[in-house]
Amino acid sequence: MTIESKNLAAEIEEVDEISQIDSQNPISSDEIIEDQFSNQPFRVVYQSNNFLLPQIRDLITTGDDVNLRPEYQRRLRWTPQQKSLLIESLLLNVPVPPVFFYENDLARYEVMDGQQRLNAIKEFLNNEFPLRGLQIVPSLNGRTYARLPPRVKRSLDRASISAIILLQESKGKIKKAGSDRAYELRRFVFERLNTGGKRLSAQEIRNAVYGGPFNDQIVKLSRDPVFTRIWGIPPYVGSEPNDYYEDEERQKNGLYKTMGDCQLVLRFFALDSEDYIHGAMKAMLDRCMERNLDCTKTEAEAKGTRFLERLHFADSLFDMKPFDSNSGANDYRPIAGIYDGIMMAVDFHWEKRDELLQHKGQIQRDCSQLISESSGTGRLTGAANTAFDIKSRISLFRDLFSRIV
Repeated sequence: MTIESKNLAAEIEEVDEISQIDSQNPISSDEIIEDQFSNQPFRVVYQSNNFLLPQIRDLITTGDDVNLRPEYQRRLRWTPQQKSLLIESLLLNVPVPPVFFYENDLARYEVMDGQQRLNAIKEFLNNEFPLRGLQIVPSLNGRTYARLPPRVKRSLDRASISAIILLQESKGKIKKAGSDRAYELRRFVFERLNTGGKRLSAQEIRNAVYGGPFNDQIVKLSRDPVFTRIWGIPPYVGSEPNDYYEDEERQKNGLYKTMGDCQLVLRFFALDSEDYIHGAMKAMLDRCMERNLDCTKTEAEAKGTRFLERLHFADSLFDMKPFDSNSGANDYRPIAGIYDGIMMAVDFHWEKRDELLQHKGQIQRDCSQLISESSGTGRLTGAANTAFDIKSRISLFRDLFSRIV
């Protein structure tokens, strides 16, 4: 089975609602501007601290004060050389960008930006990798922290990294001009931190700012063996969770790198009611995460069971080639639009699943014909991804199943 994961990632790329400025509107007066600022309830309160590298290591290793989740932010991990170059910069007192912490409970923090830097410091001071590829002090290549010369080790122990800590005193929500959507503090700041450089995908941001049992369940569901086979993602075979992130083949996979796999799981819950399908796809997915922020672990597990039951059934119904856009051709290529339609149709007709299986041959033929007839129109792909388009393709598959059962 060959799947162009890069194309799949591009297919489900999210586009936010476009804000347009009416050029006919007059320029706001100074009084209006000042009133807008004075009545803005959004306020960020932060403090700056410097941490010695051993302090950083101890904070992260204990796990009691700093939450450095493996899945936080993007899934790509730094190479040993990237980690080594950071250590070299710290040895040479080269300025390193600050890390950002968010105070979610009193004196407890989660990392908003800087996970890779913090992780590299912790790993080196714990002798987990030797230095390599150093450009200024190549004589240190091959040395672990324990094997550094005493003077060099003392110099590294005195090195520090600055941290910006967003405090609990920060209050309020903020709205973008021309939009009714409110942004809570953590999400707004996190998005602003990631507007430059290699920008995080929308799903990576959701993973970072909507932590909780529902988000944890989405990540867990994306590791299901049937799900990874369908979407061409290397299976998870590591004995420890951290082993998952070191898999070189998985890190090359377009869906995995952008958390597109988790976005596909989330789509099932975001589209499972017609009342939820309005606005841009990005907004629908955001709202789904917001709705489930208070989801308990038990509720999240029940949602996960429901998703896997529908997914595994669809896999059986289409003989291990569900959501195929090639109408039975040898080159199997599932696409998100067909996935949306079939998963919603299966969920809608769940009580008649035994009848569906009895007519699987006819369902496969009818779906193949529908997909063939829609080829080039964009109806079943991301090329047509408005709320109307999404509702239409869900109805197409629901109606197709209804005609059979």
